[in-house]
Amino acid sequence: MNIVILAAGMGKRMQSCLPKVLHKVAQKPMLHHVVDTAFALNPTKLVVVVGHGAEQVKQSFNNSNICWAIQDKQLGTGHALMQALPFLDIKVPTLVLYGDVPLIQEGTLKNLIQNAGENLGLLTAFYDNPKGYGRIIRQHGRIVAIVEEKDTDEDEKKINEINTGIMVLPTSKLEVWLAGLKNTNSQGEYYLTDIIDSSVKDAIDVISTHPECGNWESFGVNSKVQLVEVERYLQCHQAKKLLEQGVTLIDHERIDIRGTLTVEQDVLIDVGCIFEGNVHLAQGVHLKPYCIIKDSTIGENTVIESFSHLDSVKIAKNASIGPYARLRPQTELGNNVKVGNFVELKNTKIADNSKVNHLSYIGDANIGKEVNIGAGVITCNYDGVNKHITTIEDNVFIGSDCQLIAPVTIEKGATIGAGTTLTQNAPTEQLTLSRIKQTTISSWRKPVKK
Repeated sequence: MNIVILAAGMGKRMQSCLPKVLHKVAQKPMLHHVVDTAFALNPTKLVVVVGHGAEQVKQSFNNSNICWAIQDKQLGTGHALMQALPFLDIKVPTLVLYGDVPLIQEGTLKNLIQNAGENLGLLTAFYDNPKGYGRIIRQHGRIVAIVEEKDTDEDEKKINEINTGIMVLPTSKLEVWLAGLKNTNSQGEYYLTDIIDSSVKDAIDVISTHPECGNWESFGVNSKVQLVEVERYLQCHQAKKLLEQGVTLIDHERIDIRGTLTVEQDVLIDVGCIFEGNVHLAQGVHLKPYCIIKDSTIGENTVIESFSHLDSVKIAKNASIGPYARLRPQTELGNNVKVGNFVELKNTKIADNSKVNHLSYIGDANIGKEVNIGAGVITCNYDGVNKHITTIEDNVFIGSDCQLIAPVTIEKGATIGAGTTLTQNAPTEQLTLSRIKQTTISSWRKPVKK
């Protein structure tokens, strides 16, 4: 199977300097969605036809398995496919996709390919409002032509079966069929849809297939309005899949998945949560409203309170995070760990049953079991050039408002008094503190405003 993705259009209605196919749906460029779906079909050749912003489009990929064809002048879809011809394997069929139709599903394409067999396969859909789309013309149930919207007469405008543009073609016929295309239409372009006439003349059947999940699979994007609409269709589709897996969503219209989210049973996701990259939620995880989770694994029965941000972290079972916690990359939490409100962790490992309750920054640290870290504790890990490690062993108690000047080790069972600035290692099972003696000046008087 050859796959050709047409992605040369300028997209004037997007009102943007960015090439149309690089505008994002679920934080991934539209063309990248289509390319990923294409590769899932294991093509013999994958050819992307680019034109406007070609170098920018090509640079957005790092994949040597893509063949790039250039359409210098945008003279229509038929002309675009002509540019891909030299790259195609003539012995296998060619599937044509579009870089601005990002939601097409793998299952639908497999059905299209299977149904087509040795014939021409065409993906069609029935729209309540078909305005703007090419109409499918049938005679005695068989497809005999496609008429573009601008070329339709009044009767043809009433037809609600439309052409999505996605088709499977016998590659051995393509060179002759494309050479026969004419640009005698209102746009002066070479329409790929006119290939239907050639197929009918050569007694090759045109076999239609419809989108498997819904018409939204075939929606193209030509404006920012349509971009937003496609985004919502995708998010609702992903939310529906989560519901089918047993996830409880407080509002299925207020969730954004911008990557891959995998879940186990009895997960609850409240409103406004955003998932980026690869995220896994184990059984019983509960996410409160407006959390952002990126590239993280969350263990069983963990509760993430509202407005917490997690980026590239691993959390074991029964943890409690937030609200307003920020966990940065390379942070790993053991079982039953509590990270309270307004706590920031970075490159920190915390063992079982330890607590960082509130208003603390802990960076580049290794923390043992049963440790209690009070409010306002800071690991001073950066000297302006290098990062340094703070080690806190098991059963340590650190009072509020301490500064731990790394590199430093607090040994097992030590207690650090509140307000301490720790510059040396603290010995095991002892109290360490640094404070000036408290003094009251009895003769002091408040200043008086003059």
